[in-house]
Parts: sequence; structure tokens; C-alpha cells
Amino acid sequence: MVVTRWGARFMGRRFPVSIGRGGMTLNKREGDGATPAGVWHLLHGGYRADRGARPGTALPLAAIGPRDIWSDDPDDPDYNQWRQGPGYRFSHEALRRADPLYDLVLASDWNYPLAKPGRGSAIFVHVWRRPRYPTAGCIAFRCDHLAWILARWRPGSRIIVQP
Repeated sequence: MVVTRWGARFMGRRFPVSIGRGGMTLNKREGDGATPAGVWHLLHGGYRADRGARPGTALPLAAIGPRDIWSDDPDDPDYNQWRQGPGYRFSHEALRRADPLYDLVLASDWNYPLAKPGRGSAIFVHVWRRPRYPTAGCIAFRCDHLAWILARWRPGSRIIVQP
């Protein structure tokens, strides 16, 4: 899949896409809100089983539970990892959200699984808020488009982010 600020191309189709509020960057830093340029792979993800069936995909997916979080604190020894709370003492992001953004969420290999603090955490592919509404650095799609892409995604597939 090739992603630009104007959209994505995958398997002969074009999709509208949302990217980071900081645009695209060649020099990703923690908290800059930018989508990092480069070549990524999708490794695994999660879905809200209470809001729908498990999407068909070759990627490993886990049901997101109420205690699932993603550590986004560079001082955390488990920085940039899927963990469980509550009471998690480091800064983190809840994976089970009231809104639908993470009803389907996929972890890319950007600074993961061996994370370097300060290079940016959790660059996900997920459901968008609305067309072209910026993310915190992730790539987001309309829910049905993301399901279509995922159904055709293979372990060797990649995302090429072009600034």
C-alpha cells in the first residue's frame, strides 16, 4: 500500500486516508503528531468483539478488553507495548475506547517491537474519526475500507508512506 497525504493505493484501488496533524516527516519525534515516512509492516492488532465480528485477515488479532492499554511513556520499561491496566503507573493510551477509532486497530513496526524512546510510540492503522480529520500520527481509514484492505492483507504486505 502506498500512502500520501492525499490518499492510499492498495491492490488497484484508491482510498481516502487521514494522517497525522503534523503532516508527514522524515524525522519522527515523540509527540510531534506527524506520520513517519518510510516502509512499515503490520504485525498484529485488536478489535472490539463486543461491537462486531472478528474481521477476516491473515494478521493475528486479539479481542480488546476493558483493561488493555498501550504504553506511550518513554520512561516506562514497557514503552510502546500492549499491556494491561488499570492502575498502570506510566502514561498510556486505553485501547478500549468509547468512540469507534480502535474498534479495529493494527500495530505497525514503526519503532516496535524494540522501541527507542523519543522516536514515537504506537503508529497504528485504525478507523478514522471522519474524512481527512487528522490523527496523532497514525494512518486512519473509513471502517469498511479498512476491513476491505485487511481481508486482502498478507504477511509480506507493506505500507510505503511517501511525504
